[in-house]
Amino acid sequence: MTAEALPVSTPQMERDAGWRDIAAVLGARALTRLRKITSAVRPLAWVLMALAVGFWVLGQTAGWAEFTIAAVVIAIAVVLCALFLIGRTAYDVALDLARTRVVVGERAVGALTLANRGTRAILPSRVVLPVGSGRGEFGIQRLAPGEEAEELFAIPTQKRGVVKVGPVSVVRGDPLGLFERAHRRDDPVDLFVHPRTVLFDGQSLGYLRDLEGLPAADLSRDDVSFHALLEYQPGDDLRHVHWRSTARTGTMMVRQYEETRRSHFVIGLSRSLADYATEDDFELGVSAAGSIGLRALRDSQRVDMRVQGRELPAGTGKQLLDSLSAVENSKPKEGGIAELAGVVAATMPLASVVVLVCGARVKSDDLRLACARLPFGARVLVVVADTTASAPALRRIGDADVVTVGALEQVPLALQKVLA
Repeated sequence: MTAEALPVSTPQMERDAGWRDIAAVLGARALTRLRKITSAVRPLAWVLMALAVGFWVLGQTAGWAEFTIAAVVIAIAVVLCALFLIGRTAYDVALDLARTRVVVGERAVGALTLANRGTRAILPSRVVLPVGSGRGEFGIQRLAPGEEAEELFAIPTQKRGVVKVGPVSVVRGDPLGLFERAHRRDDPVDLFVHPRTVLFDGQSLGYLRDLEGLPAADLSRDDVSFHALLEYQPGDDLRHVHWRSTARTGTMMVRQYEETRRSHFVIGLSRSLADYATEDDFELGVSAAGSIGLRALRDSQRVDMRVQGRELPAGTGKQLLDSLSAVENSKPKEGGIAELAGVVAATMPLASVVVLVCGARVKSDDLRLACARLPFGARVLVVVADTTASAPALRRIGDADVVTVGALEQVPLALQKVLA
């Protein structure tokens, strides 16, 4: 057997490899610098430079001095505009929102502070602040070393949602708009525009006895949280007789318990566009779901919230409202209220109270199908959002209570009808 010959590395080969590495690094740096330069050139500048070259060539080949002069004038204008890019834009930028969570319609304001922490002055520049789908522009005058400039701005909050504010871009450019150099500063800030909610008391929709639940004030002859010993009464369960106390006192004594209650509270909010007659109905449904969820959280219940496609964080009131701020209409393929009920039953089979929220376009047969898919034994409440309803209405579909509300303020009254 013969051993395969191994390639021999020579000093010349090593030097060639080293030069190739150096060339690759220099080429990458040059490409990066070229990209930065070209990113500052606006389309109008490319057109003017092309015209200057074309006029120069035409003037030289045809002997027309007018085209040559025009080419020179355009070239001088382009060069002068490019000089406006020279200068520092090293601002120290601070973006501050007075509040990062507001309710629809509340005033939301912020402040943008730019400071020159350097030793040289910064020439006038333009600052662009994206706010959601729009943007604001501020003209910043020359800042001497140590100077600051503050700009106040208001954020529109007429619609529920999560508004991304920033990142701030410092723009340097020329008066003709041929060149523009932008530097991003600071990180964007999210402004949560929460849905409107209504607070109400005394509307607990039901409990289950639970080993891990919280003790209640009600006493019971049968539960898991021991409270005291009582004298036996006819009808008491003999399994709860405390035989040691019975032997010591000569009287039959039985254990008394505190009821331990907990409710797995599940809210299914349909975000299907086909379930709602108008956009206002959808917003009313979101607000109703948030109001009922906050009430359940104040009752120390475990709250889970589902929409088509995902589960929303709802461990605290802040998480619940933040999640609802970002809810948008779902795609048709994700189905409506019936499909959502099936997902709730599959993922939360031990739910004790289920509240389904939908719009007025949902037919009674679809509601009956949705309720039939929910976990067996769960108490079911359906809230139908219909802004045309002048007063809350209550009806029954199977074992479920179905209430129709026309305004957010009708939700407490509707729940009173259910619990009456």
